[in-house]
Amino acid sequence: MGGVESHIYQLSQCLIEKGHKVVIVTHAYGRRKGVRYLTRGLKVYYLPLQVMYNQSTATTCFHSLPLFRCVFVRERITVVHAHSSFSAMAHDALFHAKTMGLNTLLTVSLCDTNHIVCVSYTSKENTVLRGTLQPEIVSVIPNAVDPTDFTPDPSQRQKDRITIVVISRLVYRKGIDLLGGIIPDLCLKHPDLDFLIGGEGPKRIVLEEVREKYQLHDRVRLLGALEHKDVRGVLVQGHIFLNTSLTEAFCMAIVEGASCGLQVVSTRVGGIPEVLPEDLITLCEPTVRSLCAGSDLAPSPLPASIHARVRNLYTWRNVAERTEKVYDRVAAEDVLPLDRRLRRLRSHCGPVAGSIFAFVAVLDFLFLLLLQWLVPRELMDAAVDATGPRGLWKEAGCSKKPVKKTEEQSSFSVITPASLAAGVWVLKLLTDF
Repeated sequence: MGGVESHIYQLSQCLIEKGHKVVIVTHAYGRRKGVRYLTRGLKVYYLPLQVMYNQSTATTCFHSLPLFRCVFVRERITVVHAHSSFSAMAHDALFHAKTMGLNTLLTVSLCDTNHIVCVSYTSKENTVLRGTLQPEIVSVIPNAVDPTDFTPDPSQRQKDRITIVVISRLVYRKGIDLLGGIIPDLCLKHPDLDFLIGGEGPKRIVLEEVREKYQLHDRVRLLGALEHKDVRGVLVQGHIFLNTSLTEAFCMAIVEGASCGLQVVSTRVGGIPEVLPEDLITLCEPTVRSLCAGSDLAPSPLPASIHARVRNLYTWRNVAERTEKVYDRVAAEDVLPLDRRLRRLRSHCGPVAGSIFAFVAVLDFLFLLLLQWLVPRELMDAAVDATGPRGLWKEAGCSKKPVKKTEEQSSFSVITPASLAAGVWVLKLLTDF
């Protein structure tokens, strides 16, 4: 489970704990399609959308509208929160939600959303300046870490050797070329130094070539891709956590490393200087010389003290409380009518691109009218809530007595011939995709 997936899951669990209804919509993963229920009744829709590259879906702006409309209407969605500005599916969801008159939120499409969440003040500054946005519609809510998942264990460390841990996707943006230059220099200077590297990506070949060229097979271990549950087991083996990113909005990896009691060495880029106190992190310029100098330090002898300081810096309950305030603000805002939305698209995106986006928005609206004619909203059965104010999950799970349905909840499960025909049409559409 990657960083975005972990963020969504943890935030959802905290919001459910506070009494909100949360539904996650993502694309299918292999044979995993349809609806699944996770802890505390968290419902996840795996839509049958075609994945093109790197877990990104193909986007034509229209093929996903019937699916999103079905979910939004049946689940009575009021706020759509899209995560990751690089997700095509997230942008599709925002675009369709606006067409349907829902309020939207993006954890960084800019001009067509009600509010934007960034994970650092540096990221907010870049977003406001590049998107020519009003600073008032951009909030800063950092990521968080579950301290119980990342606790130190000094007994796992080697007593007579120093281990530097690197856990990262092996891609250019993560500075893997820098790491390839650091490894031989530090290994030559310190005979008792080892590297433990977790992660996978196209830049793995760089590290393999360095290991082969300098005959460092016994000192540089490449672990490959790691499950999130296995990360802590790797971190506790190290003394120093090294991050060589060239760009980074926040970097949760250094928080996880510090939570496990490791001394953190990182490049001074993006929002990283905002993440940890100065005495818990050594910041370096993104050069081989600076990183080698920063890594040439004695590891902290008190990992428990580092963990005690980090555990209260970033908590998911705090993130959920701040996100809840943003949701309340967004839910209270008026949804722009179509004419004002088109004018805003043209004014923010320029005369050429803005006109194209406005034309696509009109087509999306006409397609929505067609869907409403084919499958009226009134004929779509509302889904029974597992979470939220009308949630049945907690009641059914904590009591052996049968759950007594309210009149409103009972009506959700009534199947009429018209709704059955509508369901058959949607099912046929799903299978076609």
